[in-house]
Amino acid sequence: MSKTFPIAMTPRQEAARYLRWFSPLLALCLTVLTGGIIFAALGQDPFVALKTFFVAPLDSLRGWAEVGVKMTPLLLCAVGLVVCFRANVWNIGAEGQLVAGAIAGGAVALTCDSSTGPWFVILVMLASALGGALWGAVTALLRHKFHANEILVSLMLVYVAQFFLSWAVQGPMRDPMGFGFPQTAMFESGALLPILLEGTRLHAGALMALIAALGIWILMDKMEMGMEFKISGMAPLAARYAGYRPGHLIWRSMLICGALAGLAGGIEAAGPLGQLTPTISPGYGFAAIIVAFVGRLTPLGCIPAAFIMALFYLGGELAQSRLGLPSSITGVYQGLLLFFILACDTMIFYHFKWVGFKKEAA
Repeated sequence: MSKTFPIAMTPRQEAARYLRWFSPLLALCLTVLTGGIIFAALGQDPFVALKTFFVAPLDSLRGWAEVGVKMTPLLLCAVGLVVCFRANVWNIGAEGQLVAGAIAGGAVALTCDSSTGPWFVILVMLASALGGALWGAVTALLRHKFHANEILVSLMLVYVAQFFLSWAVQGPMRDPMGFGFPQTAMFESGALLPILLEGTRLHAGALMALIAALGIWILMDKMEMGMEFKISGMAPLAARYAGYRPGHLIWRSMLICGALAGLAGGIEAAGPLGQLTPTISPGYGFAAIIVAFVGRLTPLGCIPAAFIMALFYLGGELAQSRLGLPSSITGVYQGLLLFFILACDTMIFYHFKWVGFKKEAA
């Protein structure tokens, strides 16, 4: 005889709209509260630590600009993932598509010389988007033709892309004048994104990310293709009956997401870094998964969610330099936010009822 779990969960017919948006706010508050407890356990004054983590990054114009710099790749990857997740295509490899885009964009950027005009950066961005889209197409091909699991394929391709980047910057793309360091030469000015605010690193890529979020919102909410994504994700059988083809859906969603993630990689290379290095991304593609869910799988909702995640990155850097905390503190906050958003969503979308322990035959 075995005992069943004493709490029964039954899905609600429909959660209130305000609760859907209250869930991320509650999850954020719980994350901050739990973070304060963790700071206290580490021997830090929780109020000072929380101020350093959440307030100090925003006490100057430069700080706000840095938030914008880190928001850019997070937002681009997140809105691409929204397309995939809404279509029930579980792409976990935005990080790999970002790296592939950075490699493609960096390869084009290195062909730029001092006499090339500022228009050349457009070619760098197009190459980045194409590189990310082609990397995403590998997952789409294996899923469509061979029925491979897109979660595993896209995740494994992240490591392939990272190894390829490491090989490139230590081999054919390495700076011959770089004293053997694994990095490319600095890009010429014609291959760099223009700066929006003098004295800061905020570049034109931030505007591109906002435009992309607006464009994906129009695609998903105002166009027939977006309706196809939604119906196919929520009711695959109904989508087939309506004449939608699942194969086309996989290709479209992966190409769109790959292009946006690749663009994020090109922006990182041609924006704040100005070159390719083995650590082009601190994990933006993975963090964007959390951004997409905190943003309720809506392109416009990803904007404030990306802001919060960017603040986590900056707060983590300040916590390291001012408080001597480990770099993993950023990952701790990201994990806490994901845990609490899932827990809050479970409370909102399910009824809980105590049924007691019942014995059932083994």
